Amino acid sequence: MTRGTMPGPCNLCGADSGEQADGAWFCLVCGWRYGDAPDPELPLPRIDVVYYLRFDRRVKIGTSAHPRRRLAAIRHEELLAFERGDRRLEQQRHREFAGCREGGEWFTLTPELAAHIDRLRTEGEPWTLYARWFSAELRG
Repeated sequence: MTRGTMPGPCNLCGADSGEQADGAWFCLVCGWRYGDAPDPELPLPRIDVVYYLRFDRRVKIGTSAHPRRRLAAIRHEELLAFERGDRRLEQQRHREFAGCREGGEWFTLTPELAAHIDRLRTEGEPWTLYARWFSAELRG
């Protein structure tokens, strides 16, 4: 296997680094085969995520099936992490961190919440994880 720059960007996530195996390139970010395109006649997969957004020393824990659109609508300074999950996981996190809730979906960035986010970040950068989950569902 050879690693390097693919002949062009990945059609799924836009990354340019890849790995060549058996004469084909595969994106290192999402695993999509270079040159392949999702079938336009099939519906795109739904990927629900729980997101963690920072604004000052506060963190919003929310969920969305369309995170790019949702995050564009929320004032924040930094996307801290994603974890794959829907409203049930979001509600579980709200209960887990209820002691530092400021109101609604906003929480004080306590050491406990920061440690949880740090554990999530060891799995990868949020948008890279999202691309991998999306690619896996398309391939599935």
